[in-house]
Amino acid sequence: MKKIFAICFLMSAFAVTSQANVFTFVTPTGSSTGGGPVNASATVMTSAGVVTVVLANNEANPTDVAQLISDFDFVLSNPSATTGTLASQMGALIDVDGTGHVTSVSGLPTSWQLNNNVGGGLQLDALGGGQPMNTIIGPPGPGGVYTAANGSIAGNGPHNPFINEAGTFVINVAGVTAATNVTSVIFSFGTVPGINVPGVPMQNTPEPGTLTLLGLGLLSLGFVARKRGTSASE
Repeated sequence: MKKIFAICFLMSAFAVTSQANVFTFVTPTGSSTGGGPVNASATVMTSAGVVTVVLANNEANPTDVAQLISDFDFVLSNPSATTGTLASQMGALIDVDGTGHVTSVSGLPTSWQLNNNVGGGLQLDALGGGQPMNTIIGPPGPGGVYTAANGSIAGNGPHNPFINEAGTFVINVAGVTAATNVTSVIFSFGTVPGINVPGVPMQNTPEPGTLTLLGLGLLSLGFVARKRGTSASE
């Protein structure tokens, strides 16, 4: 956990001297999958040679794993920006037991990978590692318990542990600059490919540097702090 705080602090410090574009996308109101309603958001920051993505699942007390974020596709305005490398993946991990109670899990996510040149862009994917775990789950229900969770979440060995509410991904992409835009995104849910919901822009405000990037760093730090408090309760 201390390592996550340190990384987020460095992201905030980096903001002081950098410039970036920040874009926020959300699932349209009323979106759903076969498992129920979904509510997700993505904040994408483009800077010199780096794209940072914060994926958040805002659907509280989910019922089915088909409501959990497993993929994120995005297209950048640079025609050549279709190849990159995943530098890091961060997020607090939790296990959800058969009664819906939460236990924190040490370490960082390991299941996400970057797929290049997908639909003319890049894809963050939690399903390619052979075991569909580390998908991003929304907040719990009353008392910090996933009271609505069925067997695809509660006590499901192959699907546990989950990323608690939000994950942060840092991607190295040659040619990306602070002027690079995000032109389209697709959220994917569940443990099988193809459960897709196109995202819509909530805000698309290119703001050079300091305050915008600092806000993103502090936002990530806030996610980690909130996740730590939530995952420690049973």
